[in-house]
Amino acid sequence: MEKTFNLSRREDGIAILTMDVPGETMNTLKAEFGPEISEILAEIKHDASVKGLVVISGKSDSFVAGADISMLDACTSVSAAKELSQQGHVVFNELEKLSIPVVAAINGACLGGGLELALACHLRVCTDDKKTIMGVPEVQLGLLPGGGGTQRLPRKVGITTALDMMLTGKQIRPKQALKMALVDDVVPESILLETAIAMAKKGKSAAKVVKKSALNKVLESTSMTRDIIFDQAAKQVLKKTQGNYPAPAKIIDCVKQGMNKGMIKGLEVEASHFAELVMSPESESLRSIFFATTEMKKETGAEGAEPRKVNKALVIGGGLMGGGIASVTTTKAKIPARVKDINEKGLSNALAYAYKLLAKGVKRRHMTPAVRDNLMALMTTTTEYKGVKDADIVVEAVFEDLALKHQMVKDVERECHENTIFASNTSSLPIGQIAEAASRPENVIGLHYFSPVEKMPLVEVIAHKTTSPETIATTVDFARKQGKTPIVVQDGAGFYVNRILAPYMNEAAQVLLSGEKVESLDKALVKFGFPVGPITLLDEVGIDVGAKIAPILTQELGERFRAPDAFDKLLADDRKGRKNGKGFYQYGNKKSKAKLVDESVYQVLGVSNQTTGSASDIAMRCVVLMLNEAVRCLDEGIIANPRDGDIGAIFGIGFPPFLGGPFRYMDSMGISTLVSKLRQYQQQHGDRFEPCDKLVQMAESGTMFY
Repeated sequence: MEKTFNLSRREDGIAILTMDVPGETMNTLKAEFGPEISEILAEIKHDASVKGLVVISGKSDSFVAGADISMLDACTSVSAAKELSQQGHVVFNELEKLSIPVVAAINGACLGGGLELALACHLRVCTDDKKTIMGVPEVQLGLLPGGGGTQRLPRKVGITTALDMMLTGKQIRPKQALKMALVDDVVPESILLETAIAMAKKGKSAAKVVKKSALNKVLESTSMTRDIIFDQAAKQVLKKTQGNYPAPAKIIDCVKQGMNKGMIKGLEVEASHFAELVMSPESESLRSIFFATTEMKKETGAEGAEPRKVNKALVIGGGLMGGGIASVTTTKAKIPARVKDINEKGLSNALAYAYKLLAKGVKRRHMTPAVRDNLMALMTTTTEYKGVKDADIVVEAVFEDLALKHQMVKDVERECHENTIFASNTSSLPIGQIAEAASRPENVIGLHYFSPVEKMPLVEVIAHKTTSPETIATTVDFARKQGKTPIVVQDGAGFYVNRILAPYMNEAAQVLLSGEKVESLDKALVKFGFPVGPITLLDEVGIDVGAKIAPILTQELGERFRAPDAFDKLLADDRKGRKNGKGFYQYGNKKSKAKLVDESVYQVLGVSNQTTGSASDIAMRCVVLMLNEAVRCLDEGIIANPRDGDIGAIFGIGFPPFLGGPFRYMDSMGISTLVSKLRQYQQQHGDRFEPCDKLVQMAESGTMFY
């Protein structure tokens, strides 16, 4: 059997321990490595000729990218999960207790268990390579660092910095790491090993000491002042998570107990909390998202088809969407993009938009001005179809008008080459209707981005009946290069995301019209787990945009999509939301942090808002309609499987990740429970709540989605 760890001794008394997991591209920690490491450490301990140890990776891209997550998924009990954590503690303690200096030589990803391994070494040196990142991202999977990280990190970099790292999962770059004393030196990759060897010879005197601010020095000095830090952190966490995520509070508790009662107690608390989190439904949901997105990266979106290479893109329309699409094409995908607009103003907007995003990177020192300028040079502009003959994909982002889109298709077929893909960023027009104007309909596809483009991770790739598999595969690959998570959906009004969002938004409007206050409605859905409430979302997207989509969906899919007439009253009062500073909320008052409701909106709608229903009932009433519609989409083949439906809802509209997506949530709620809830609402509020046939069948046969 091939070994993962290889020890080689040098003549000068320094031993090199190389970790290289056979057959894997990245190093990850697995439970079965424990005995192998312990054996090597025992060997070093009893060898008087070894004067120092360097731990290094045999992989070019990673030191250790973390623990193997499928190992956690295999845990069937709290005690099994606890044992995993304790086993890590034993090995890392043995490493830390070696009497000789131990140096971690870090190049590439050093995350989670990888950073915990590095922290158990006495000294750390990393490369200045841009692949080198350090962090403890466990919180993003609903977990905490279970290999001693909650104890060693605060002792190394200070409590405040360590909590910030663990509660956000943020990644630390080499320069930052040196500044916060997470590493003791930063060097070019070519001299990583020799620097580590020199540090091992010099011993513990090479260690860098953390420089704390005067305030943090005082706060971290006694258990009473430390409690101020922990209480503040707990308050901020509760505000952010609404109590829906158990991991952050447990992270704070581990650090608190360890700093106040000592390392041994801290490790015991860490193992217990870690085990409970591994078995929690929240972590199971978050891990399912991780597995789903990893699996999706391996798929082309069309079986048997390989993507063609995209060497150049053309973006038509220099508005907010067009500017965002061109920007992720050049900065993320590094593909040259030509932006076409009918006037110069649109073009300068698109360039300014891209420049502003890159300028942030320069300000944060993530890139140099020269890199920014090189990326900007990838974006060119034109008001006519010039320099577009060689575009391999065209993304059209003009406003929603079928005749205009037909014109675009014809223009592109005339001006570009025969294999050029025409991708429409429409949010509601069926792609089949757009393709009617094409003489090469197999090249026409939908590519639906969400606003703001640079922030929203999802895109919907929409195939109509005659889109070729190669067109699908190329478009999926293009979106992935832009840093997006693409889901392939079949053609139909609203596609998937807007189709499940519309009934939810309409119901929120109905609840409002029945006398509920704007802020209590929004709060109820934030408490449920959405990033923002539906009314805030409507103001952000634009009330006029919402009003445009509803009739299209009603016409194509039926009465259950009809929006309340109240929207017309809002538009008649010139309320479009944030974009024109008039909506449900007040805009323009920069002084107050809290958003205030514009009380005059109630008069416009003709309602007196007195009632406050229970938050959970308000949330459920809006959410069940989204669930019902998601099942219809699956049943009609709009989405290929529940997995795509879950990822689409989480990444597209912020469906609560800790619930795992609409389909996982329905499974955990119980299909028959959902059906009876829908029937109860149907009696109270009308037939839009009628459960779809598939749900009724599933409830009767007792089947689940997963």
